[in-house]
Amino acid sequence: MKVSNTNLADVKIIEPRIFGDSRGYFFESWNSAKYAELGINCSWVQDNESSSSYGVLRGLHYQAAPYTQAKLVRVITGRVLDVAVDIRKNSPTFGQYAAVELSGENKRQLFVPRGFAHGFAVLSETAIFAYKCDNAYCPAAERGIAFDDPALGIDWQIDLNKALLSAKDMKNPLLKDAELFDYNSGEYLQ
Repeated sequence: MKVSNTNLADVKIIEPRIFGDSRGYFFESWNSAKYAELGINCSWVQDNESSSSYGVLRGLHYQAAPYTQAKLVRVITGRVLDVAVDIRKNSPTFGQYAAVELSGENKRQLFVPRGFAHGFAVLSETAIFAYKCDNAYCPAAERGIAFDDPALGIDWQIDLNKALLSAKDMKNPLLKDAELFDYNSGEYLQ
């Protein structure tokens, strides 16, 4: 397994070791002992999967306390641009983002810790996206940041005029107006 840092110190790219032959392939998508060696000591409580078509943009999402979530994300088929945004006020990388292409072909995973907003745009005809969460989803704790916030300047690699968004993702606030986390205390700010 290979781990790479992104421009955000706590967001990590994990490339599992793939074993392939004429029958197909095998890899470990999670092994608690091996990931603990990487500093990822999460107790996953929920697995999620979504299917989306080209141009779907989901995000930028996060959960308020006490339902904050770390995520380990990957793509089973297709390609996405996966994005994590540091929303920890007073962090040295506050308001910065990491963007990584995840695909069924490259088998990369992205670890998104608590205190980061997360989203992705589908770059292929279709994509199946899977992720683990270390806390249960709570609709009342759901929060978001505008995907097109000019202060973030994210290049989603799709035509945003044709992006397919949920009604709630069209109404998310700008980062400057969002509920955030405090970098120093790790607490959720309202």
